[in-house]
Amino acid sequence: MQPTMSPINNGSSSSEPFPPFNNDHHYATSDADELDLLDDTDTAAILDNDPLSHHHHHQQQHQQQQPLSFKRKQKRTGIFSQPARLFNALTGRANPPRNSADIPPPPPPPPPIQPPTGATRLDYIPGSGGSKSDSLPTDWLAEGPGRRVGYEDLTAIDWIFEYTKERQRQRSLLSRTTSLGFPLLGFLQRVLDASQVWVILILSGLAVGTLTAGIDVTTDWLGDIKYGFCSTTDGGAFYLSKTACCYGYDEISKCQGWKTWGNALGVTSRGGVWFVEYAVYLVLAVMFALSASLLVKEYAVYAKHSGIPEIKTVLGGFIIRRFLGLWTLITKSLGLVLAVASGMWLGKEGPLVHVACCCANLFIKLFPSINNNEARKREVLSAAAASGISVAFGSPIGGVLFSLEQLSYYFPDKTMWQSFVCAMTAAMVLEAFDPFRSGKLVMYQVTYSSVWHGFELVPFVLLGLLGGVYGGLFIKANMWVARWRKSATWLPGPVIQVVAVAILTALLNYPNNYMRAQCSDLVSNLFSECSKLTDDQFGLCKTGAASAGTIILLIFAAVLGFFLAAITFGLQIPAGIILPSMAIGALVGRAIGIIMEIWQHNHPNFIAFRSCEPDVPCITPGTYAIIGAAAALGGVTRMTVSIVVIMFELTGVLTYVLPIMVAVMISKWVGDAFSRRGIYESWIHFNEYPYLDNSEEIPIPDIPASQIMTRIEDLVVLTATGHTIASLTAVMEQHPYRGFPVVSDPRDAILLGYISRAELAYILHASTQPPRLLPPETEAFFAHQPLADPRTTLDLRQWMDQTPLTLPRGSRLHLAVSYFQKLGLRYVMFVDRGVLQGLLTKKDVWYVLNGAEETRRTAGRGEPMGGGVAREGGDGEREGLLGVGRGEEEVEVVSPIGDGGSNLL
Repeated sequence: MQPTMSPINNGSSSSEPFPPFNNDHHYATSDADELDLLDDTDTAAILDNDPLSHHHHHQQQHQQQQPLSFKRKQKRTGIFSQPARLFNALTGRANPPRNSADIPPPPPPPPPIQPPTGATRLDYIPGSGGSKSDSLPTDWLAEGPGRRVGYEDLTAIDWIFEYTKERQRQRSLLSRTTSLGFPLLGFLQRVLDASQVWVILILSGLAVGTLTAGIDVTTDWLGDIKYGFCSTTDGGAFYLSKTACCYGYDEISKCQGWKTWGNALGVTSRGGVWFVEYAVYLVLAVMFALSASLLVKEYAVYAKHSGIPEIKTVLGGFIIRRFLGLWTLITKSLGLVLAVASGMWLGKEGPLVHVACCCANLFIKLFPSINNNEARKREVLSAAAASGISVAFGSPIGGVLFSLEQLSYYFPDKTMWQSFVCAMTAAMVLEAFDPFRSGKLVMYQVTYSSVWHGFELVPFVLLGLLGGVYGGLFIKANMWVARWRKSATWLPGPVIQVVAVAILTALLNYPNNYMRAQCSDLVSNLFSECSKLTDDQFGLCKTGAASAGTIILLIFAAVLGFFLAAITFGLQIPAGIILPSMAIGALVGRAIGIIMEIWQHNHPNFIAFRSCEPDVPCITPGTYAIIGAAAALGGVTRMTVSIVVIMFELTGVLTYVLPIMVAVMISKWVGDAFSRRGIYESWIHFNEYPYLDNSEEIPIPDIPASQIMTRIEDLVVLTATGHTIASLTAVMEQHPYRGFPVVSDPRDAILLGYISRAELAYILHASTQPPRLLPPETEAFFAHQPLADPRTTLDLRQWMDQTPLTLPRGSRLHLAVSYFQKLGLRYVMFVDRGVLQGLLTKKDVWYVLNGAEETRRTAGRGEPMGGGVAREGGDGEREGLLGVGRGEEEVEVVSPIGDGGSNLL
């Protein structure tokens, strides 16, 4: 009987067929940052452990002959009840049974069997890290949903399988270590195994802190090169930044070692100096931006943008190979230095999270027990991501909360403690390096000595409203620019786009004193309190600064920064949006603070100002700047708790926590009125990443799940018997789906399981190679065949998920969505009394929840609901990750996306 194949009218013919198997394609790739596939050298070992061998067959027969018993086992006697039992427990010796009934009958010895020619008795189990079968529990295949090979690129992981595999590994470790003759040695082995996560996190913290210090110092130096250089006068050197060159001076203007380009080139006229320095600033800014873009294009395209949307998708259970690799780390670090030094409206805070995850991923590779388990790997990455925010803001606790609130898909209690240790380690290393020679972790860390008054809640609420409006408008503007850039056919390539934006930014930045400086310098001066500011570079604290002209310049800089950040975020360079948002909010906040200061100075007897002390400054504009920055950051990211904690750690003043909370709360409410998606969620939706947030309150249509599932009439299913290796290979070549449901026969269609394409393709390929060398006409089956010869047939049950999660056909969509969100599933089967009715995938659910179902359906074939929403194709992730489309560089992907139908998994 041939496999049952229903007619497919879902647009899947455009998908590429699955590539042929060979040693130099896909499975033998050397760059496997997110891949865990078996190579051909393991084939003999796996086939030698074939459960269909005589040895395994006799074991199964013996187990089936044992009668089932539901009798409760006798509780073991405590080790302290008898002295002999206590001694045996301490020494590891077996305790004697209390009576003969406790002695189990020995199993009959299996008949001897010779291994096939060329095979070795390794008994390798895929995904177990190369452990022997004698150290594995006998119920591996009974508990686990079949054997698995590694995940393909741009597919989702199976959380249930990964945690099942980890439980089996822990059980094997416990069994192996307790059977040793030295209990202390076994205990030490378990301690070493449990300490691997802590070693990775501490090493990651050390690496992140060191890298961040280097990025800060290099960025500071390159950013100052645009204005001048440090001469050898007064003991200086060319490689020193302006701050380091003038260290010890209260006012940098009095520094003799720092030379501006106008003075260095011998220009004397005031106008000539301005034009010369303008030209040098423009040339160096464009050169830095061009270098950053070329680095990303040539060496690691995954290093573009902030990386946080992709990190959220990876932590949600998605495989993106090379996204956390070594080349991505190097390119991201160097490109970030150049991009920030160019003076463009971008930040390094978001990309530092990507850098931290790359560092952790490199150290994970040193420990196979974690590297071979995708679920555990994501727990470690969630903890390591906190160190990126920790060093970006000098806020270890804020970094932990940022990972919990914004990044992590699964965040157990142990991960919070691990995040805290990693963030603390990174912050301590950064503080030890002291890159700014100021004792501060970040340049814009300030302290306030004043307190706020009750009447100031009104302007604080106004700042919250403005922050929410800014966030909503910025997300809409940025998404409009991204869609326009993707659809416009006449636009040049990504490198030319970066150069064009860099030229525009430099031309607009230099004439405005507030925009000319680096974002970190600008935010530092806007946050500062005039009574503690020793060097007023922007003239915000000098006599007469509180004027209408200053207010206009501040607001004008904020408006220009809004538009420049909107067109910059999304270019093919490393770029974050956190610091530009803080700068825009701080500009507006400082302007409102100056307005309040002028009002209070001119009308001190106003009823609202009667609580001010007569000889003490009543209004501190710097506090308005930091509250405005918090409101703008909350409006664009829609975070709440982590922003409040970050701002508190920046200021160190507990009295301003309440105003910050009020402003952040209002900004989130106002921003949610525009759209419930923050900037990172908007980019996830724009790139069509299959990410289902298990904490987001997404409105779910109150419809039966059967209305959006792929019905059995539209599925390609495999029957239990009647296959050969050649026929199954032909099915995969004809239908490039990610997997196939298995049913009993076409008439009854009783669901037996689900086999993924990766497992089916691997075992078909491996069985035709040595040592088995099965011919293409070999019979293959998915159900037990008692008369089949295991040496001349191929039993695929061990590679099939025999216990897929199923729901009744009449289940509501809300229940199915809960399955996907809470359990991290890749697919759910719908049955009616065991009969297969349809299939629902993660991509189907994603399209429905994100409002794209109608457009996908009409753009495909115009069918009513029920034809399978996500069966049109799966190129969305490739376009979002690699920039495939108009105006972007196309990058070859080793693993094809294929069809998103029943198998974008």
